[in-house]
Amino acid sequence: MSEILNSPAPDALGLLLSRRSGSAKAMIGPGPNDDELRTILRAATRVPDHGKLFPWRFIIFEGEARARMGETIAACLRESDPSISPERLEIERARFLRAPVIVGVVSRVKSGIPIPEWEQQLSAGAVCQTMLIAATAMGFVANWITEWCAYDSRVGERLGLDVGERIAGFVYIGKPSVPLEERVRPELEKLVSWF
Repeated sequence: MSEILNSPAPDALGLLLSRRSGSAKAMIGPGPNDDELRTILRAATRVPDHGKLFPWRFIIFEGEARARMGETIAACLRESDPSISPERLEIERARFLRAPVIVGVVSRVKSGIPIPEWEQQLSAGAVCQTMLIAATAMGFVANWITEWCAYDSRVGERLGLDVGERIAGFVYIGKPSVPLEERVRPELEKLVSWF
């Protein structure tokens, strides 16, 4: 492990300049195995973290847990709208089946301390982005998604979210079934100013 930490990463810049998200709808297996997933998560925990608070945690959805999560979110949707169509419920039941592995990243803000809540939330966002980069570096494709279920209090309750916790995103990880497409990138000159 120390060899990895002390060796230069000549391909890191190329990875950052070429990384693309892959559509969750176009993912197939295999996803990362237990060791690969642990590596992705270890990389994610190396993000900036003012105060060493670890203001995030992970919920893993793989195997049958993906179908259980689909049933959970379909039930939550039915509770909020009893007239929901059977077609929409089927879409929700299949939502977490789109990728072989999904990691829920939970932001855990600690209030009443000197570290601003905003910095804690940014750290959780950095966790999501680092997972995308690590998964890509390992030959997978990944997508950071929230969708309605990340913001639904019923879903959060069933996931066991505590006070101060919310979903920062669901990171879908798998293999691409179609070539990844490049998208329009911003013109740097329009985003940069000099003070």
